[in-house]
Amino acid sequence: MPTISLCMIVKNEEETLARCLDTVKDIVDEINIVDTGSTDRTVEIAEQYTDRIFYFEWIDNFAAARNESFKYATKDYILYLDADDVILEESRVKLKELKATLDTTVDSVSMYYDAGTDAYDNVTLRYRRNRLVKRAKNYRWKGDCHQYLEVQGKIINSDIAITHRKIRHAVGRTVSIYEKKIARGDIFTPRDYFYYGNELRENSRYEEAIESYNKNISIKEGWIEDKIYACIFKADCYRYLGDLDNELSSLFQSFQFFPPRAEACSRIGYNFQRQKNYKTAAFWYELATQQVPNPEQWSFIYPAYYTWYPHLQLCVCYYNLGDYQKSYEHNEQARKYRPEDNRILSNKNLLEEKLNFTKKVQ
Repeated sequence: MPTISLCMIVKNEEETLARCLDTVKDIVDEINIVDTGSTDRTVEIAEQYTDRIFYFEWIDNFAAARNESFKYATKDYILYLDADDVILEESRVKLKELKATLDTTVDSVSMYYDAGTDAYDNVTLRYRRNRLVKRAKNYRWKGDCHQYLEVQGKIINSDIAITHRKIRHAVGRTVSIYEKKIARGDIFTPRDYFYYGNELRENSRYEEAIESYNKNISIKEGWIEDKIYACIFKADCYRYLGDLDNELSSLFQSFQFFPPRAEACSRIGYNFQRQKNYKTAAFWYELATQQVPNPEQWSFIYPAYYTWYPHLQLCVCYYNLGDYQKSYEHNEQARKYRPEDNRILSNKNLLEEKLNFTKKVQ
């Protein structure tokens, strides 16, 4: 059975570190923790799990810190986690099975990263990452922030999920790293423009985000998946700015790179819905419900746009079109995913009254 080194970088993680380590301590064979300057009880908590604690001065470069953590691994494979990640029980079982049966010719195992969940434990954002990698390959992290692990060789995709359970978001930290890159005169890659746009958008700097997304889209090189979402996220910026026309144009622009996905279809539906064009909105929401996310996809998947969200909006659209039966049916579809959602329960009561009244009249 191959052995596994867990490698982590941490800073001021006293609220989450034990929670993370409790979900993985019985699966890995070694725990390496690199602290980048904690001023709370992080190191004290880490010492309860391992004596392999190391220190690295933070230099505004996540890749450098992660590469430092990999340096201390001594086992066959390296697993990396963030302190606010957890491995839920179903995936713990799968990871144990993987460890017991892993073909050691495999260089990397990709796993889902469930980066967000809602109040009903529905995954809100999912994508794949090379998560378990062969130590002997000496794979390296690239990028100051939104870093990635450069991996080649024999890669297999698993259905194991690492779940992100953040307590708070470090607003502005990543933006400042990109701004330092600009001040230094660093040349941005298409990937840099995409993720800088994401950070600007999350910090409500919408005009600047649009500019960064446009730079990503205009460069011929770069990952197609980033360009698809550059169009979609650019549309979000226009929506926040109240520009419905450019929002819609940006969403249709994404079709230049790939056929319609539910993430774009649902947004197009919402654009027409806000214009009270419910029939056209319903067309796009119906199209969203017909899409199926690709389990092998490495880029972002937002499951809500394939499941409860378009059904909830179809409930609204068909209600406004006077088709209460269809409205009710779509609300019930949404309720499967969010059974205690007050909006859905209110819709259910209203529509049952409408349908019962219609039956009495008939």
